[in-house]
Amino acid sequence: MIRILKYGEVKNEEIFARAVPAANVADTVAAIIADVRARGDEALFEYTKRFDGASLTSLAVTKEETDGAMASVAPEFIGVLERAAANIRKFHSRQVRNSFLISDTPGVVIGQKVIPVDRAGLYVPGGTAAYPSTVLMDAIPAKIAGVKEVCIVTPPGKDGKVNPVILAAARVAGVDKIYKVGGAQAIAALAYGTGSIPKADKIVGPGNAYVAEAKKQVYGAVSIDMIAGPSEILIVADGKSNPRHVAADLLSQAEHDKMASAVLVTDSMPLALAVQTEIEAQLPKLLREEIARASIDNNGKIIVTGSIASAIEIANEIAPEHLELCVDEPFMYLDAIRHAGSIFMGRSCPEALGDYFAGPNHTLPTSGTARFSSPLSVDDFVKKTQFTYYTEEALAEVAGDIAYFASLEGLTGHAASAVIRTEEKQ
Repeated sequence: MIRILKYGEVKNEEIFARAVPAANVADTVAAIIADVRARGDEALFEYTKRFDGASLTSLAVTKEETDGAMASVAPEFIGVLERAAANIRKFHSRQVRNSFLISDTPGVVIGQKVIPVDRAGLYVPGGTAAYPSTVLMDAIPAKIAGVKEVCIVTPPGKDGKVNPVILAAARVAGVDKIYKVGGAQAIAALAYGTGSIPKADKIVGPGNAYVAEAKKQVYGAVSIDMIAGPSEILIVADGKSNPRHVAADLLSQAEHDKMASAVLVTDSMPLALAVQTEIEAQLPKLLREEIARASIDNNGKIIVTGSIASAIEIANEIAPEHLELCVDEPFMYLDAIRHAGSIFMGRSCPEALGDYFAGPNHTLPTSGTARFSSPLSVDDFVKKTQFTYYTEEALAEVAGDIAYFASLEGLTGHAASAVIRTEEKQ
C-alpha cells in the first residue's frame, strides 16, 4: 500500500528519497560494447539470438516488411498515429531555430549557422511492451530539424520480426531505416558502426538499465539525449480533486516499471486517504498489476503538506519527470514551477495525454535532472557553428585591443598574429 507521509513530521530524507538504483551493469555493458566494436554484425547476430531468441541473417527491416505491417494494423490505429503525429509536428515546428548574421559595424560580419546532424539513431524499446509513441516523439523532431537519415534500432521478437505497430509508426513519422537489434549492443552499433548499421551522430530514446549505461559509456564518440532513469510522476492536488482520477494517474506511471515512482503532494488529508483507498481498488484491474504493485509499494508515496504553495516547493525540490497540477487555477502556479520535465495543467489533463497525443515531447529528464536539462526537442538534432569576417581596415581598428588582451594572458603569439598584419601595412 502506498505510504502517507506528513511533511514536517518525517525526515526530509524520507520525503525526497528516490528509488534505489538497479544493480551495477557497467562491466557487462562495457564488454558488450567492446565485442561489437571488435566483431561488428557477427556480435549483433549472436546477442540477438541470446537475448531475444531470434536467429537472423539480416538486420535491416525491408520495405516489404513495413508494407506488410501497414496492411496488418487496424486502419483506426493508423488514423490515431496520423492525428498524434500532426500534433507533434505542430508543437515541434515552433522550436526551429534560425541562423543569424550581424553586420552593424563597417567591415565586420559575424553570425551563427544552425546545422542538423547528418544521422540520428533512435532506440525504441521492445520486450515486455512496444512503444510506437516513442517512434513519433523521437523521429518527428529529427525530421523537422532536417536530419538527412533517421534510423531506428529495436529488438525483434523470437520470430525475427519487429512489432508491426512500431513499423507503422515509423512509416507515419518518415523514418528512413530500421534495424532489428536491441539492448546495449544496439547502442554500440549506432555509436561505432558495423557492416550493416552506419555510425550515428546522435543517439536518442529510452531503454532499460543496459541501454542507459551503454549510452553513458559511448558518449563522446557520439552525442546522446540524456541518461534516462525510471519513469516518474508527481501530482500536486488540492482537496477538490477527484481521488479516482488522481489514483489512476499515479498508476499510469507505476505500471511502466517496478522502479517507477508515483508521488502525490496534497494539502488535504481526506484526499490522501481516499487516493490510498482508490489505488488499492484500481490495482487489480491493471494488466501490469504486478509491476504497478511493486512500484507503488516500494517507491510510491503521498506527502501531505500545509498548502499548495508548500506542495509546489516540494515539487521543485524533487524535479519530477511529469508534474500534474490538479487545481482550479493551474496557470496561477505555472511561474512558480522551476524544475519539471513536462507540466500537465488542470484536472482534465492526465499525463497520458502527453505520452501519446497532445504534441509536447514525452522523452523527458528523470531522476531530478529536470533541474538542469530539458525534454527532447528539435534542438537535440542540430548543432551550431559560428563565423567571423573582418576587412583589413576593421582588423586594424581592434588589433591593439586584441594584442593587449592576449599579452595579459601571456600569449604573445596570439598578440603577434593580430598586430603583424597592421605592421605590414606601415
